[in-house]
Amino acid sequence: MSSPPVSGLSPRRRFLLAGSAWLLAGLAMNALDGRVDLASLAMLLVLASALASTLLPGWLSALVATLAVLAFNWAFVPPRHAFTVDLHQHLLLLGAMLAVNWIIAALMATQRRLAADAERLAEREARLRSWGDALRDAADPLAQAAALRDLLAAVAAVPVAVLALESRSAAGEPPTLLAGEASAEQLAGLQLCRREGRALGPGSGRYAEQPDVYLPLRAPGGALGAAVLKGLGGEHADGGLLPHAQALCDQLGLALQHTLAAREERAARDEAQSQGVRNALLAAISHDYRTPLATIMGAASSLRDQADRLGAEPRRRLAAAIVDEAERLSRLTDNTLQLARLDAPGVAPRCDWESAEELVGALLHRVRARDPARRVRARIEPGLPLLWCDAMLVSQMLENLVDNALKYSPSEAAVEVLVRRVDGGVLLAVRDRGPGIAPAWRERVFEVFRRGAEPMAGGSVEGGRPGAGVGLAVCRAIARAHGGELRLRARGHGGSSFECTLPLREPPAGVLE
Repeated sequence: MSSPPVSGLSPRRRFLLAGSAWLLAGLAMNALDGRVDLASLAMLLVLASALASTLLPGWLSALVATLAVLAFNWAFVPPRHAFTVDLHQHLLLLGAMLAVNWIIAALMATQRRLAADAERLAEREARLRSWGDALRDAADPLAQAAALRDLLAAVAAVPVAVLALESRSAAGEPPTLLAGEASAEQLAGLQLCRREGRALGPGSGRYAEQPDVYLPLRAPGGALGAAVLKGLGGEHADGGLLPHAQALCDQLGLALQHTLAAREERAARDEAQSQGVRNALLAAISHDYRTPLATIMGAASSLRDQADRLGAEPRRRLAAAIVDEAERLSRLTDNTLQLARLDAPGVAPRCDWESAEELVGALLHRVRARDPARRVRARIEPGLPLLWCDAMLVSQMLENLVDNALKYSPSEAAVEVLVRRVDGGVLLAVRDRGPGIAPAWRERVFEVFRRGAEPMAGGSVEGGRPGAGVGLAVCRAIARAHGGELRLRARGHGGSSFECTLPLREPPAGVLE
């Protein structure tokens, strides 16, 4: 008979306490000898046996109790100093004492074993809960393979190796050994365990002759890997060891499945987004490109077929129409292609340190060629820091905003480009004195292929203005690619202000402010 040790006490301390209990019982029996009857003395021995049974292993407690009964017979049962018994009641007393001591030892051993089992179950439950929390908080469960190896090695007290799939991209994809080392035979066993999704080795009912135990990383869609517990064998008395180790493996398998499912969902979402952009591009090409192309084709064919019958002024107007529509088509193409590029996953702007004054100066030089009335004005705060940005993209954003303001503003209204420092960044704003946009449409105008001439603040619809509806969508995409945000704010005395705040960064040494 064996039992788990008493927790909280060292073996030496347990033996000392048990010996003290027997010593005190012996001294008490010697002191009371002749003053109380034999049965009362026997109760002291039973009490000492019960106390010692709480401290000693079951087999040792039963052995000590047997020796104590023999000693009691030698010292106190007539005839004394002999193992013979004269009276039958004395023999019955000794037998009852021995039986009671054995029963107490067995009960205490069973109780300690049940307490140890409960403690072990609580420890395993806490381990599973902690492991689940670690996997839930992990950004990449594959990186937790080493932690699983350490957990299994601590639980089973044997070396462990873990194998898992990197992805599900192809059938028969070779797995990767993520943690630990494995021989060629063990690697083959890991792959077989993963393919079949069932445990192998001693205690599993399959390949019991193998020295190692193989456990799959199970998930509803199939095993995503396996772990090998080297040399575990079948000699472990703890029947809950393999189920507990399998539960640890299954938690990693479920975490891997969730990660793969999230990865596939992101891929499907990116593909759907790319498909949406492609569909939008096709819609723009099929609809919004037709107007400038038709104008160009009509003017060009008139020049070709009727040039001799046309005067200088009609020919000039037709040539100007061709140039204007070609420029419009070029801007539309640039905006559409830029939107498609910025919407693609993983695309980042090509940033460098740029001067806000130079960006706005180049902008004014370009837009005033299309603005003979010189309505565009610039107001730049002096001493601005350098901007970490993609100059081509920021210039395109500002030019789109200025063209949009010129298009939807009265011919006599001014357009202002404002650049100034704000908390944590630099504000780039394009302000107009147009009719404004109704509150319900102030976010919708940034949607791709949403025309800028939507219901205005007064409720009317501005019609007849050419445009494809990609300019503002490209502007917001450019702002977000730089870590900023483009917003529309209504001005107090009428008009709109499109404002983008670009975050500031410290220039490295050697870059002049």
